Amino acid sequence: MAFEKPQQNKNFKKSSFNSHKKDSSSSKTFSKKDRTFNKGEHSENRSSRPFKRTFTDRKPIREESKFRKLEEHTQYVKRKGFSEFQLRLVNSILEDVLVMHNSLDRAYAFWFNKVKIDPVEQGFLIRQINYMFSRLSLFAYVSNLKRPSDFERHVGRLVFSFCAFKDWPLPELEGEEGFDRRGLKKRLAEANDFPLLHDGCPIWLDELGKSELKGKWDEQRVALGLESKRFIRTNTLKGTKEELAHLLSEEGIVTKPVAGVPTALEVTSNSALFRTKCFKEGRFEQQDAGSQLIGAFVEAMPGMRVIDACAGSGGKTLQLAACMQGKGSIIAMDTQAWQLDDLKKRAKRAGAFNIEPRLIDSTKVIKRMADSADRVLIDAPCSGTGVVRRMPDSKWRDGRENLNEIRTVQSDILERYSKMVKVGGLVIYSTCSIMPSENERQVENFLNHHQGEFELVEDKQIMPSSGFDGFYMAKLKRIK
Repeated sequence: MAFEKPQQNKNFKKSSFNSHKKDSSSSKTFSKKDRTFNKGEHSENRSSRPFKRTFTDRKPIREESKFRKLEEHTQYVKRKGFSEFQLRLVNSILEDVLVMHNSLDRAYAFWFNKVKIDPVEQGFLIRQINYMFSRLSLFAYVSNLKRPSDFERHVGRLVFSFCAFKDWPLPELEGEEGFDRRGLKKRLAEANDFPLLHDGCPIWLDELGKSELKGKWDEQRVALGLESKRFIRTNTLKGTKEELAHLLSEEGIVTKPVAGVPTALEVTSNSALFRTKCFKEGRFEQQDAGSQLIGAFVEAMPGMRVIDACAGSGGKTLQLAACMQGKGSIIAMDTQAWQLDDLKKRAKRAGAFNIEPRLIDSTKVIKRMADSADRVLIDAPCSGTGVVRRMPDSKWRDGRENLNEIRTVQSDILERYSKMVKVGGLVIYSTCSIMPSENERQVENFLNHHQGEFELVEDKQIMPSSGFDGFYMAKLKRIK
């Protein structure tokens, strides 16, 4: 993708997607084509990157490491700019994603494990880096980076342009004598005047959104460029939402209730959630409020037999266990053993003991479960267009390349996995996409092929303009 004012689409980077393909164990992994690394692995040549210093050595305490509030970090950087330490860390993470092609989440995991810093400073840096990626096309334009190969040589320019955008002190630029600093303000003004650059929307996503959502797209494009909110779900197996809010406030975590989502709290302070006593006791999970609405939509009741057919690490599985008050049984299925292992740990912490993880390693696993469940949740692999602001690096890979394959996989999963529900039971099909071709049209096609067997009870679309991530959910009743 070119980063001048968008005129034509030149792919920035190809992408893979998570899938439950028939007889496949490749679901929810990262492709070699993307040069990402799987859990427990590291990319080659990481040790030769900007952080060459051994951080286990004794070193003087940094001034910026003393702050315990997000506002203090912000004010410090406004006055003095990124410290040398912060600048090297930010550049290292950017290189990990833009040069080594690792995902942003995994770059964070690697570097913040390697470089131990206070959670508040870590949260501050993550917030800045996420913003850089949410407006990557804008900062690339300002930096005069026109091709993907430019990033390998000029990652530092992005940070420079970001600081100029924020009106913060500008960092030193080594080896960038040819960079036109004088034209910076002009290019910033030009970028801000162009909607796609201002909103951080890649051309491929704009074209797809216009094609599928027509006149509804512009509002969603703007919403997808905003900073994502931070939500948690109350684990009602261990207490009420009000009790959780009180306990968190005692640990310095500021929250507020979320209208229309009974189990949700919005975290309004920049806090280290996963270091709290509440988290260690399993009183909450981090989960978008929109995602929590899907769990409630399943209508899982105590004593039922429920199948979460694409469980992953079990965010919705744990919510279903709470809805069922720990009574009945939940079969959590996935094609990736390591994700089910994660689910086991999370379930133990949450006190959810009615969950049975089951690996999908052949088609026989699905066939053996035929006509056995009261509820089947199919949280299908998708383009992820509803959650791009939460994963801002993902939108700079042209998602259209795999879209036809994604739709085929969705159709196959819905066809095969729906057979696990009993007559009179419900199949809930959901995605984190806002595109009708992955949502309403998939359901319409399924019902057309199963006339007299299934009927649509209701469906819902949550758009990013709501303040939540984007999701779709459809409730299908088996009648024969």
